[in-house]
Amino acid sequence: MNATEVLCQSSDCSNGHPPSRLECPTCHKLGIKGSFFCGQECFKAGCESKTHKVIHEIAKPRDDASLNANGTFNPFPNFGFSGPLRPSYPLSPKRVLPDHIPRPDYAEDGIPTSEIRRAGQPPRILSTEEQEKMRTVCKLAREVLDIAASHIRPGITTDEIDAVVHQACIERNAYPSPLGYRRFPKSVCTSINEVICHGIPDRRILEEGDIINIDVTLYYEGFHGDLNETYPVGKIDEESARLIRTARKCLDESIKICKPGTLIRDVGKVIEPIARANGCSSVRTYTGHGINNLFHCSAPNVPHYSKNKATGTMKPGMCFTIEPMINLGGSWDAVHWPDNWTATTVDGKRSAQFEETLLITETGVEVLTAGKPRDL
Repeated sequence: MNATEVLCQSSDCSNGHPPSRLECPTCHKLGIKGSFFCGQECFKAGCESKTHKVIHEIAKPRDDASLNANGTFNPFPNFGFSGPLRPSYPLSPKRVLPDHIPRPDYAEDGIPTSEIRRAGQPPRILSTEEQEKMRTVCKLAREVLDIAASHIRPGITTDEIDAVVHQACIERNAYPSPLGYRRFPKSVCTSINEVICHGIPDRRILEEGDIINIDVTLYYEGFHGDLNETYPVGKIDEESARLIRTARKCLDESIKICKPGTLIRDVGKVIEPIARANGCSSVRTYTGHGINNLFHCSAPNVPHYSKNKATGTMKPGMCFTIEPMINLGGSWDAVHWPDNWTATTVDGKRSAQFEETLLITETGVEVLTAGKPRDL
């Protein structure tokens, strides 16, 4: 392929994403490079999709009146946000990695082909060698999360935290798994206050009293390791501290039941009563997931609420995450920003989350991403 050729950008291209020359005219006008499609069918599916039009909206030139004094702006001024948090654009350019670092299959086009092909298959049971690789990548992921957390302070931007994570991955010859995954633009997810998950790092400055979740995943030697934690920014109010403690307890108590033979659906039976007893709710929109050489496996699917219909039992050699997202108050539902990633509470109340990658052993469970206990 010539250096000037670009593969078809439609995620549903039926022609195998060949080199393409049909360019989105709006992108061309706005100076957005790389929006090429192989034919009219892919053009209509891609360039005219809601996701692609969001890119147009973000890239539109802004009148001076819409800019903040520091040059930042809210790209979705007409959106009905549920809480006070706003995105702070423009985003920084996509961060690059040295050529020698191996990439997952979605790194260039955003399409996790291997995940799609394995969808609907039963959970993988990892060999002894594969389990060792999971231990290694999870240890590295824990190191990166702890480094990122050490930079949390009032005055730092989430984009600066993203830069820290990105560099820490490079130093470990690892790829930051979120980067490019289904076209996520950054190397880490940073979710502030009412954001439940999948917050995009931007130019928003952390403020005293915020809470922030940092979700790190690394890809190393063919395997992914995934974890996250929620942290206070300076001094926080007691309600936020209680939320963080509750989210941590929900995860810790659910891990205690993990062993061969435990029903996957029983994880949620542990989590939701703890959340409710503390005046909180457990998000149902997102679940824990299988993880190994794939970032997200469809099995096992691990809901975090009672009376779920998850199937299957835990077996030795199975790797998955538990990652309860806990909201203040009784509403577990989520609303999504027009960036198609950021999920927030519907009432603007705060949300906290903790996540670990687990390996089921012959006698119980091993927390592969375990870190030092925090005083919450």
